[in-house]
Amino acid sequence: MAAKLVENSCVLVVFLLTVIGFAARLASSSPYDHRYNVGDHVPLFVNKVGPLNNPSETYQYYDLPFCSPDPISWKKETLGEVLNGDRLTSALYGLKFLEDKTGDTLLCQKKLKGDEVARFRQAIIDDFYFQMYYDDLPLWGYIGKIDDESWMLSEKGKKYYLFTHVQFDAFYNGNHIIEIRAFSDPNHVVDITEDGDINVKFTYSVFWNVTSVPFETRMNKYSRASAFAVHRQIHWFSVINSIVIIVLLMGLLVLLFMRRLMNDLRKCSIGDEEEDKEVGWKFIHGDVFRHPQNLSLFSAVLGVGNQLLTMICILFVLAFLGFLYPYNRGLLCTSLVFIYTLTSVVGGYSAASFHNQFSNTGWEKSVLLAGILYLGPLFVTVSILNTVAVSYGATVALPFATMIVILLIYTFLCVPLLTLGGVIGYRCRSEFQAPCATKKIRREIPPLTWYQKLPCHMFLGGLLSFSAIALELHHLYASLWGYKICTLPSILFLMFIILILLTAMLSVGLTYIQLSAEDHEWWWRSIFCGGSTAIFMFCYSIFFYVRSTMTGFMQLSFFLGYNAAMCYAFFLIFGAISFRTSLIFVRHIYQAVKSE
Repeated sequence: MAAKLVENSCVLVVFLLTVIGFAARLASSSPYDHRYNVGDHVPLFVNKVGPLNNPSETYQYYDLPFCSPDPISWKKETLGEVLNGDRLTSALYGLKFLEDKTGDTLLCQKKLKGDEVARFRQAIIDDFYFQMYYDDLPLWGYIGKIDDESWMLSEKGKKYYLFTHVQFDAFYNGNHIIEIRAFSDPNHVVDITEDGDINVKFTYSVFWNVTSVPFETRMNKYSRASAFAVHRQIHWFSVINSIVIIVLLMGLLVLLFMRRLMNDLRKCSIGDEEEDKEVGWKFIHGDVFRHPQNLSLFSAVLGVGNQLLTMICILFVLAFLGFLYPYNRGLLCTSLVFIYTLTSVVGGYSAASFHNQFSNTGWEKSVLLAGILYLGPLFVTVSILNTVAVSYGATVALPFATMIVILLIYTFLCVPLLTLGGVIGYRCRSEFQAPCATKKIRREIPPLTWYQKLPCHMFLGGLLSFSAIALELHHLYASLWGYKICTLPSILFLMFIILILLTAMLSVGLTYIQLSAEDHEWWWRSIFCGGSTAIFMFCYSIFFYVRSTMTGFMQLSFFLGYNAAMCYAFFLIFGAISFRTSLIFVRHIYQAVKSE
């Protein structure tokens, strides 16, 4: 029966990876698609507008009174595009393949009313940009500009100008479109400083240029921001800084903790009572393997931590294979939803298998908690943020149909896979093998000094790990909450591995300090000490927001909400890693103790 379950699990894993790869391949560019002949109409879709300083505050393109077709047709979007806040609609621009339009081609002539002029002017004050897509290639431009002419005697105050002409520079290679840029011509402007009706003529031009860049690498330009020499130096400085911290910690562990541990083991093996009294961690061998309080919740934390760790590893694999790249509309959001759903089997299995090592009953509660431990707070956070987005009329507000789709995915995919993992964990259960027998009466923990208590250990463990990734974390936040791709997947993966190593080493050292103080309740403490790095990450995000140019209640809400959700996920991941490392360490030292 066990062999059959293992075989079925392997088949399921292979099937899930195949589905993920196939879906990602469909969402990425292919050299066999996007082929055009001269004169073919390639649709241009307008997407959204918003203030440059607030990446979460975006609105539909036609919320501003631009020239619009009648009727407006909406592009059918994927789940990830909706979650990403994309709202692609048709436009009047006619960009045919390899056909130049050198003059001022008329888009439309429109009479702007006073309130429409005020809306454009406010958009210019807020530094609004627009985003479009042409053959799945993103392009951006500005709405207008501000001229400060207060230095002139005849003019006082600022002047607000609306750009009325957009120049498209397109690049092609053979029958493929490689790149496109939008340039708002500052010579074609309309003064909208004063309220009142204005007749505006919107025009555009198109220029095609040949390039040698192959179609397969046309998306590479969107991830080259980190290729600049300064950014490369910063990245390598961050990596070297992290490696130095790892070397110092390893030296500290070897010279201090491990050396002292070896002396403790030597004293125990000799059996000298006078020296044996100094070995504090040996006295609690009858309590150190007592299962933690709230076993179901503890098992759920490990299950969700393992699930999220598996999800991140799969995302890195997809990024290395080229399936995930910047500005691929909604693919990252789609991957997050479906990979988390598919890896629910990992969370259910981890929670149930750990719970069943101590008790054959009640594992269902652990699996249930694993299903809501992360998604529950995430659902509350998203609901609050969605209410804020709806009140602002922003594109990041989730439509009712999208919420129904997510609910159906959770009900008919996530819950069954979570249950399947729990059943597999129960069927493949094994008893917890402790090197030492557990006493029936719990040993009283002696009073601890301030540096032996949990807050100090959390501060120490979190600060050391955070200091190794602080520089790279800044680039990550700049990528998430800005328009520069400042971090490459390879650098992120390297920093993630370094952070895992630091968490493991610190958990060993802090656990040994705790056991030496005759404190046998190390199970939950290892979770909190390992996850404390996420607390520092969230605190740094607040510092990053204060130093940034982001403003407004909506942007603040989304920044804090999504950063809290991300840091909570890292708390669970590093907490699970810390516990697993501490468990291996505790098993090793007590197996080496001579039983008297």
